[in-house]
Amino acid sequence: MPSFTKFLHRSVFILAPILLWAACGGPTSVPRPVEGQIRDPFLVALDSINAKIVKNPNSAGLYDGRALLYLKVDSLTEAQRDLERAVMLDSTNVNYHLRLGDLYYRTTQVAKAKDQFERASKVDPTNTSAMLKQAEIQLVLRNYDKSMTLVNDVLRIDQHAAHGYFLKGWIHMETGDTTLALSSFRTAVEQDAQDYPAYIMLGKISAAKHDPLAEQYYSTAISLRPRSVEAWYNKGMYYQENGKDSLALECYERIKELDPLNALAWYNSGYVRMEHLGDLEGAKRDFSEAITLEPGYADAWYNRGLAMELTNELDSAAANYEIVMTMRPNHTLAAEGLDRLQAQGVRIKIREKRNGG
Repeated sequence: MPSFTKFLHRSVFILAPILLWAACGGPTSVPRPVEGQIRDPFLVALDSINAKIVKNPNSAGLYDGRALLYLKVDSLTEAQRDLERAVMLDSTNVNYHLRLGDLYYRTTQVAKAKDQFERASKVDPTNTSAMLKQAEIQLVLRNYDKSMTLVNDVLRIDQHAAHGYFLKGWIHMETGDTTLALSSFRTAVEQDAQDYPAYIMLGKISAAKHDPLAEQYYSTAISLRPRSVEAWYNKGMYYQENGKDSLALECYERIKELDPLNALAWYNSGYVRMEHLGDLEGAKRDFSEAITLEPGYADAWYNRGLAMELTNELDSAAANYEIVMTMRPNHTLAAEGLDRLQAQGVRIKIREKRNGG
């Protein structure tokens, strides 16, 4: 059987609706409740804090409080505006700088985030949160030496700082030392048994080494976040790559329950059914579902075509391969599939069209 393309990790980001509010005074249009109807608690709280700001417009704490309220409903623009006002009114409050930096970082304004974290450190040079946030940004910027220096500074202040060990592990991973990375991530979970990201990284490193501990690390991550698609997917891949097909399928079924629009779970199920179990009809159904959910999923089109080729549905297989080539003209496996079919006398319409046939 021809080899398959590697899996692509896909993340689905769901953007929460952002409420539009006036710059200083509150909502542009606050819905008025029908008599007897209970008002939205958010609007009640917003009205209350707006009234306080009107009476005391120079209170940094009130703007910070309203920013926290906006953040609860994912109204990031308004939260940023209020945090910027809070910092302007009181530049000596470390927490305001940290919250504003976090928001900048969350919205990919990395340079601004870095500036706020540095300002927080100037206010309080021993604040480990500010130092670790700077270390993370330096790591993202691939300034590994600067990042490690900051992390080590933190650990000299607080030898139990779990996130510091996590960042050390991340740095070691980035620089290719998986042994030290494994040691650092283990120390991170020793310091904080709830450190979900560290368990995920431990699982990934262990899985790459075919170490059975990977299963335990992923199971712990799932116990901490039972609805984590990431953890269920990683566990499923571990099972899939280590001959535990039924357990892999169970993980992918769980992902379908948690995220019904997740095309990758259907794709992986199809892969296991075709490549490992020889269930070509089941594989075609799963690949078809992946395509329905994500019509541009070229690898799903290719693998459905392969399943059709293996069940002697040659014209349908050719049609699937042709669709892949329209999406990704350099898809080698699809091109090879068309070569095989053409050699068997199957009409390859896109080639006929290209050649003026």
